[in-house]
Amino acid sequence: MKAIILAAGHGSRLLPLTLTTPKCLVEVGGRAILDHQLDAVAAAGFEGAVVVGGYRIDQIAAHLSARDGGLPTELVFNPFWGIANSIGSVWAARAYLDAPFALMNGDTVFDAPILRAAVSDPVAGVKLVIEPLAEPGLDDMLVEADGDRIVAVGKHLVGHEATARSLGLIVSTGGTTYADALRAVIGEEDGIHAYHHAVVRRAAETVGVRAVRIAGDVRWQEIDRPEDIALWQHDHDALAGDGSGA
Repeated sequence: MKAIILAAGHGSRLLPLTLTTPKCLVEVGGRAILDHQLDAVAAAGFEGAVVVGGYRIDQIAAHLSARDGGLPTELVFNPFWGIANSIGSVWAARAYLDAPFALMNGDTVFDAPILRAAVSDPVAGVKLVIEPLAEPGLDDMLVEADGDRIVAVGKHLVGHEATARSLGLIVSTGGTTYADALRAVIGEEDGIHAYHHAVVRRAAETVGVRAVRIAGDVRWQEIDRPEDIALWQHDHDALAGDGSGA
C-alpha cells in the first residue's frame, strides 16, 4: 500500500508562514509537516509514498531529495493547484488509485498508530477514518455515520445529522470504486472546485464507504492556522511531561 499526500495548495490561512514556503514544509515542533507525515507512513509499514505538489514544488522536490530514509517517495505535479480545489490533486494522482492506497491531506499530522489501524482494518473497499464529534470546529469536514456505514460527508450536512468529523484519511484496498467516483465528481459542472471528500460522498451514495473510528488515545492535528501549531506543541509537551512520550 502507498500513501498519497495532497500537498499542492498555498495554505493562505497560514500566512505569513507560507508566503515563501509551501504549507507542507511549515515546521511544527521543529520539523516540517511533511516529515512528520512521511515518518508516520514509514512507521506504519507502507511500501512508499506519493506526494502531490503544486505551490513552490521546487522546494518540496529539494526537501525530498535531502531526506534520509528508506521510504521510496515520488513527487507528482498538480498543474491545477492555483485554480482547482483539493480534488485537482487527487486527479493528478489518479494513476495510483486502482492499487491499494491511503490518501491524506498534506496539512495533517498523525500518530503512526492511526495509519496502522486504518490500513489493518480487514474489510475490503473504500474507507473513511473518523472520530466522534463533540462540538464542530470551524473547518471540520462533517460526517454522518450509521454504525460502520458512511451516510453523508461535507462541510455542511443539509438534511443530515453530523455524528463525526473526518480526519481527511481515506483508505482503499484496491479496485476502481474510488477512481470511478472521482471521474464522476470532477466531470460535474464546477467539479474542479469540489473538495476531495466529495469523492467519498459519491462512493458512499453508490457502492458504500466503511467508517473506521480511531481510538481515543491517539493524536492527530490539522495545521490550518498558526494557532494550530501552538496547539500541537502544547499537546506534545503535555504528553512528554506525563511520560507518555512523543
